[in-house]
Amino acid sequence: MNPRLVTRITGILLLLEAVAMVACGIFARLDVVAGDEQAMAALFLSAGITGGVAAAMISAGGFRKVIKRIPRRDAVIVVGLGWLVCSAFGGLPYVLCPPHMDWAAAFFESASGFTTTGSSVMSDIEAWPRGLLLWRSVTQWLGGIGILVLFVAVLSYLGLGSKSLFQNESSFRGGESGMARIHDTSLALLKIYLFFTALCAAGLRALGMSWFNSVCHSMTAVSTGGFSPHNKSIGHYYQWSNGWLIESWITLIMFLCSLNFLLYVVLLRKNWRRLREEEDGKWLLGICAACVLVIAAGRFWTGDAGFLSALRDASFTVVTIVSTTGFGTADYELWPAWSKMILALLMVMGGCAGSTAGGFKVGRLLVFLKSARLEIVRAFRPNLVFRLTVNGNSINEEGRSRTMFFLVMYLMICLLSTLVVAVLEAGTGISMETCGGAVIAAISNIGPGFGAVGPTENFGHFREATQVFLAWLMILGRLELFALLVLFFPSAWRRY
Repeated sequence: MNPRLVTRITGILLLLEAVAMVACGIFARLDVVAGDEQAMAALFLSAGITGGVAAAMISAGGFRKVIKRIPRRDAVIVVGLGWLVCSAFGGLPYVLCPPHMDWAAAFFESASGFTTTGSSVMSDIEAWPRGLLLWRSVTQWLGGIGILVLFVAVLSYLGLGSKSLFQNESSFRGGESGMARIHDTSLALLKIYLFFTALCAAGLRALGMSWFNSVCHSMTAVSTGGFSPHNKSIGHYYQWSNGWLIESWITLIMFLCSLNFLLYVVLLRKNWRRLREEEDGKWLLGICAACVLVIAAGRFWTGDAGFLSALRDASFTVVTIVSTTGFGTADYELWPAWSKMILALLMVMGGCAGSTAGGFKVGRLLVFLKSARLEIVRAFRPNLVFRLTVNGNSINEEGRSRTMFFLVMYLMICLLSTLVVAVLEAGTGISMETCGGAVIAAISNIGPGFGAVGPTENFGHFREATQVFLAWLMILGRLELFALLVLFFPSAWRRY
């Protein structure tokens, strides 16, 4: 490992974070709502502390330009360390601004933002100044595009080194990344991301939201993060005459942003054949449609709700869950147990690889299902030659093995983490349903879980140690396990 290189790049990431804090501080200075002067002071002070540490790290790392490529080992360490450090400093505004958070809660809230999880420890969101609520949304917007992908797009001087950073930022890992220079591809991703953000904000403003709420909700919808400046989330607009239009518009945006963003890049380059080969998106659409119909029909059949009301609630809830956004309208904790089981499976699955969504990803599910079919057929026809493909790409034995290993590891971490949370919360009366729901919500970056962390609850009742552990799980899930776990294996740092 090259400590100076890692220190310098991490310092630049913190410098970008400080710039974002300053931008939110300027908004708080210009805003006329009471309390934003405190938010302004907290944001500017946080930016000063973060910027000072960043300058020290950049200075310690040296100012010489990076000409050679960044070794894969160093790139992986930068990815894992960068998310941890940015989440830690991103919590400073919550600590410094009234009504104040303790350090564990602030780290949890910040990590939930940057990982686009959407879980919160705030019991009364509307009690916080608008400047802090804007910062809360900005963290998710930055996390959605991926701090490191944004870093690659803006700081082109990294040259060939940017390829290592780009490929190890899990949200935008995919086969299409090799079709052009990484810098050009990341810039294209950033433009598409900005387009969706502007489109969502314009649509919400046209439907009657204020500009502040439109911008905040658009940043968290496009990033599939789910933070809202309202205590009731999108449910705040449920009783509006056009509330169903607001939900429909956000549902569309969430679904589009749970598809592979690299698909949009290749479509803009008029590679229409790639659209025909797309399996992830088609499967995601089919799964969403089937789950919506099953849940709506089931609730209507049991007399739980009228069909149109059930269809409205199911449509929004299924998409917000599968995209791992976590916005809330209906309280699915009141739904039948079988419908909650469907939602739990959607939480684990998540959206498509290369999207801002979390979870296990549809692509890996396809590899698993096709591999299962292959093994069943092979048991009866052992001499038959098979070719396994997903999205038009051949999957070799190594790829299949890696997917199966990831699945097993993912499930094992979920089970062990549920046990850890249960131990940490011993004596508090927290149920195993709540422990499991909190773990799935954290590692899948979904936001709400089940039990005491359902869509109308928050994570503020957990102990500090539990909040820190869940924040670590959020980062672990956001980086798809390996980029963070490698920090705990020093043998991987050594030169080889």
